[in-house]
Amino acid sequence: MCPHVSETPASPVPVPTGREVLADRHVRNFIIANVLIYTGVALQLALVGKEVFDITGRESDLAWLGFAEFLPAPFLVFITGALADRVNRKKLAAFAIAGELLCIITLAMYSATKPTAAWPFFVIAGVFGAFRAFNAPAVRSMPPMVAPEGSLPRVIALFSATFTGATIIGAAVSGVLYIIDPWVGYAVAATLVGIGLFWLLTVQFRRQPPPPDPDTRPTLRAAMEGLRFIRRTPVLFSIITLDLFAVLLGGAVALLPAIAEDRLHVGDVAYGWLRAAPGIGAAAMAIFLSAKPLRRHVGRSLLFAVGIFGAGTIVLGFTTNVVVAFVALVVLTGADMVSVFVRTSLVPLVTPDEKRGRVLAVENVFIGASNELGAFESGMAAQQFGLVPTIAGGGFATVGVVVAFWFLFPAVRNIDRFEDLAHDEHSGPPRLGSAQVSTP
Repeated sequence: MCPHVSETPASPVPVPTGREVLADRHVRNFIIANVLIYTGVALQLALVGKEVFDITGRESDLAWLGFAEFLPAPFLVFITGALADRVNRKKLAAFAIAGELLCIITLAMYSATKPTAAWPFFVIAGVFGAFRAFNAPAVRSMPPMVAPEGSLPRVIALFSATFTGATIIGAAVSGVLYIIDPWVGYAVAATLVGIGLFWLLTVQFRRQPPPPDPDTRPTLRAAMEGLRFIRRTPVLFSIITLDLFAVLLGGAVALLPAIAEDRLHVGDVAYGWLRAAPGIGAAAMAIFLSAKPLRRHVGRSLLFAVGIFGAGTIVLGFTTNVVVAFVALVVLTGADMVSVFVRTSLVPLVTPDEKRGRVLAVENVFIGASNELGAFESGMAAQQFGLVPTIAGGGFATVGVVVAFWFLFPAVRNIDRFEDLAHDEHSGPPRLGSAQVSTP
């Protein structure tokens, strides 16, 4: 035996537990800031949908409200992503959140006038969507900047739990505050977002993306790099497309004001709990994933989860029982959280730091298309065909998409581990090949 070893294999970085990650000051401040901000935003979104529906009584107006929130994102996508890669991401996020805060304050002021016209809500929703388009790539680029070594999957799961937990709190209290007066709810939302904005400014980053070359001027080609990167990275493109189709077809949550009133015949407090049900399901799954992140069979887990999402949507479409509807919402959004976790884990692993803002800006358009355009499609279809055919039909279509992906895109179902898909600085973005999928 050789008396010495010239090279010793590098010992793997120990993976911190969820408790250890939360004990980290950098992560904790980031999570607290986002809990406050997302709670305020979730409260505002629940209130504005309810108030618009109470004014007009038309499902189609819920569709137009979602469309107004989405519309700015595709027009601004090449600006917002490029900015997130060229300027300080914390300052950009602070600017965008301050704009969202002004929109919520405007909603409170208009709601206090006891409005009978809904069109100002659509205008404010459009401005809010523009600020959110700047906020999304900046904030969603931050987890890799604050995560301790080896803890990124847990930080991402905690970040996802932040959003969904905030959805629970914001939506659950929306019904009670709406009964007091809608403007009171907006005022509470503005207070939460304002405190969260202050807390975000205290967040410190462990690492920064490499600075852009000062001699390189921003160009349209550079701004479009996010779109090109997604197109030439099949694993990213496939999973984003699957998520888009699933939520676009199964956008029943946007119809909750109409479901509560026309199908379940419940009041404002019960409506608030129905709005909270998606957050409960998603948060429970996010907490589970933060404790036990997916490590193997990622592709199959993703497809099964999207199938369960579709099945839960079918149940929601047919039921007239508020308890069954609540459980269906918990189950379908818990399943959707698996899809969110996979997608939000893949993007920072697959994308190099200097392109992350542009890639996330494009992904934000896909997410907006699946959420806001899903709300638009569901609202317009419900106005034309009724709630049951729209919701249940969307669920059946989602299950059909999963079956199609299972047989037509076997490389997706064979994705095994996240680590196999990590970006390599020398070989470039990963592809769906034998090296990236599980072996039989």
